[in-house]
Formats: sequence, structure tokens, C-alpha cells
Amino acid sequence: MTRSAAHIGHSASAYESPVLLRIVMLCSMAGTLMQALDSTIANVALPYMQGNLSASRDQITWVLTSYIIASAIMTAPVGWIAARFGKKNFAMVSLAGFTVASMLCGMAQNLDQIILFRLLQGAFGAALSPLSQSMMLDLYPPEKRGQVMAIWGIGVMVGPILGPTLGGYLTDVSSWRWVFYVNVPFGIAAVAGIWYAYKDTARDETLKFDWTGFALIGVALGAFQLMLDRGTDKDWFGSTEIVIEAMLAGLFFYLFLVHLFTTRRAFIPREIFKDRNLVSSLIMMFLVGSLLLASSALLPPYLQNLGGYSVTETGLLMSPRGIGTMVSMMIAGRLLAKMDPRGLMVFGAMILTWSMWEMSTWTPDVSATTMIWVTVVQGFGMGFVFIPMNVFAFATLPPQFRTDGTAAMNLMRNVGMAIGVSVTTTFLADSVQINHAQLAEHVSPFNRALTVNAPSMMWNPQMPFGLQQVNAIVNQQAQIIAYANDFLLMFYISIPVIIVILLMRKPKVLPAPSQIEVAE
Repeated sequence: MTRSAAHIGHSASAYESPVLLRIVMLCSMAGTLMQALDSTIANVALPYMQGNLSASRDQITWVLTSYIIASAIMTAPVGWIAARFGKKNFAMVSLAGFTVASMLCGMAQNLDQIILFRLLQGAFGAALSPLSQSMMLDLYPPEKRGQVMAIWGIGVMVGPILGPTLGGYLTDVSSWRWVFYVNVPFGIAAVAGIWYAYKDTARDETLKFDWTGFALIGVALGAFQLMLDRGTDKDWFGSTEIVIEAMLAGLFFYLFLVHLFTTRRAFIPREIFKDRNLVSSLIMMFLVGSLLLASSALLPPYLQNLGGYSVTETGLLMSPRGIGTMVSMMIAGRLLAKMDPRGLMVFGAMILTWSMWEMSTWTPDVSATTMIWVTVVQGFGMGFVFIPMNVFAFATLPPQFRTDGTAAMNLMRNVGMAIGVSVTTTFLADSVQINHAQLAEHVSPFNRALTVNAPSMMWNPQMPFGLQQVNAIVNQQAQIIAYANDFLLMFYISIPVIIVILLMRKPKVLPAPSQIEVAE
């Protein structure tokens, strides 16, 4: 399928005043931040929602799963919808739908209602991040995109980090419903700003929707997300449900690939996969996404269950990583115009890899100061990888495929985050069991350490009270080792990021400023 370049957006010079330009940037950023926040903000409120809605632990997880599945499925056709109906209309509908769905989530009276409204929220929210990124890339020429992507990246990277902190605070001071209500005023303002300030893109009304391709990728992504979300609770491939979901995901993804490379009008243009930099960036986005959310998901239970920190203290200890990310994004955005982006990415990847290694040596006794500076450095490394990667991905991609590229990047980030959380959670659970069994081998009447002085009274495994005490200690130590192993696993996952960077090709020439304005 060949897509016309007619739907490319207006450049910054098309706006009569810098005020209108700033309004467009702020409103598109608001959508990105809301979507990124809502991927994690509800996590800490789940126990409160479970009690209020009279749901079981297994049922309440559908509040998260429904959002992720709907978002993953609806990310794929974002490029086609933007080309067919225009970015302005699409952005306004997505923002308005997301805002209304957020309000309905806060008003939900039972489990069925909130699952339905979260599905709607995920479906409307899927386009917010790729549309925002595409709109901001349209506005500025290549030499300024580093700084623009730094601003956009703050919402994407910081949102999942600050989500649990903000969610915990809103739940503590009011109720879980405000986790959703908080989106409403920002959503209304964003819709009004886009309507007032954004200059619409042209529409290609000749495009026909590829229903077959959408149905195939929709079933594949839905089954895959279900498998990942429910695998740990269902004992993975020991469960018939997980086996069926895995088979459906594999079969329909294969059929989608066959359809993509044989049909004449696929809704995802085949041309984007011919761009080496974009394909390399998609792989990197997958790896970075898995590290971003997996480390964020592991730290709260580690700090609360093993470190003894409160929910508020945990949020405060996790916030510095976002600060490191914001600082590095601003620095990387400015350096991009002067340095080879690949060098910046290698620098960031090495910092990221070192921080994962350092975290694998932690115990619950690690000082708050150490945790703060290591996570700040980790966030710093994330920013140096993320911003050059996003600029590099679109450096050689034809402008008419920009929205398709941003949708693919966001889809890979979402899939990476889902797989990263699933793999690290499963690895953690298995590692706890294995370590518990290995440590328990030393708990016996023949272990002199348990039969002399005070331990003989408190830790005697022959006595019920002593057995409970010993088991609690063994379980705690097993968890400490398991978390260290998980952080070590993420260290190994971060190494391939450096290898992928070497596959990227530096653009030979950047367009001259005069050419840029025409292209935009």
C-alpha cells in the first residue's frame, strides 16, 4: 500500500504566534501524560477497589488487564485513522473519549461497570501517546526534534514512575475514585486547546480500512496480553487457559504477518519496516520498555515488604528516578544537534546496565541515600537512551509514515512493558520457591546454630512457635535472594541494548533549513 504524503502536519512556521504553538504542545503533552499515568496509577488503589466493589483478588486484576488489552489492540490502527480522518479530529475524539471514560470509571458502582469503562478508557487512550509524538515531530525540523522529544519523553517516562505515588496519595487523602477523576479537568482543557490552536492535517478519504488485518492483530494481541497477565496466577503452561491463549496468539500473529506481506492495502504500511533505523529503534523500545516498567513494578513491594517502608515513603524513594530522567532528557535533547546520537545512546545504555548490576547487590539494609542516587543515575541513563532513540527512529523515515511509526513504537513499548513485568514476576515467584527449599534444607535438629542458647528457645523447629519463626526468616531471606536475582536478570536484559545501537545507521545528510520547511 502506498500512502500519500498529503496528511503531514503543519510546521511551527504555520502558526501565527508562539502562544498557539505552546498551546498545541501542552495539550498534546497532557494526553501523553494522562495515558502514561493511567497505565500504573490504579495499581496501588486495587486493594481499596477490591473491598469497595466486593471483588476477589483474581477479579480485581481485570481492572488493569482490561485497560492494557484495549490499549494494545487499538494502538495498531492509529496511523490509518489519523490519515483517514485527520489528526485534529482524531486527537479530539481520543481525548474526549478518554476523559469521559475516566469519569465513568470513578462513578462505577460494581465490578462489571468498571471493567467496561476501563476497556473504553484503554481504547480511547491508545492513540494519545503516538498522536502526541507525531504532532510534535510534525511541528519542528530535524535539528530541533531532540529538544522537542525531550519534552514529550518526560510524560512517557515519568508517568509510569509517578503513577503509583500519585495514586497512593489520592487514595489516602480521598478515595480510589479520584485516581480516575483527576483526569477530567486536564482532559477538558486539552480538548479545548487542540480545538482552538491545532491546525488540522489533510485527510485521505480514499483509504479503505483493512478489517481482516485489524481482526487478526486484535485477537493476537488480546490473547497474548491475557496470557501474560494471567500466566503467573494460572501456573503458566500447566493451565489449559494459558495454553489456548498462547496458541491463539501465535496462530493469529502468524496469519497477520502473512496478510501484511500479501495484501495490497494493509493498515500498517510495509514500507516502514524497510527503514533500518526504525526497525532497530523498535527492538530497542521493546527492551527499554521491559526495563522501565519491570523495575518500577519490583521496587514498591521490595521496599514495603522487605525494607519496611510505608506507602508514602516508597513513593518518595521512587520519585528521584523521574528527576534523573527529566534532567538527562533536557541535556540529551541539546546534545543531539552536536553529537552522534549513537554515542549518547551507548553512554546511557552503559549507565543503565551499571545501575541494574548495582541493584542486584542490594539487601533490605541498603541505605535510603544509596537507593536514591542509584535510581537517579538509572533514570539519567534512561533519558540518554530514550531521547536519541526517538529522534533516530524517524530521521530517515518518510514523513507520510510518521504516525504509523510512532504507533509501532508505542505498541512495542507496551508489549515490552507487559512481557517485562510478566517475566520478572514469574522469575521472582519461582526464585523464591527454589531459594526457600534450598535454605530450608539447613533447618534441622542437626544444625547447631538452632540448638544452642537463645535460638534453641525461639527457633527450635521441633516446636510450633519455633517452626513459624524459622519459616518467616527463611522466607524473608529467600525473597531477598530472589529480588537480587531479578535485578541481575534485568542487568542481562539491558546488555543487548548496546548491541542494537551498533546496528543503527547514522543519517548521511540532514535536510537544509529551507528544505525542512517545505518538507514539513
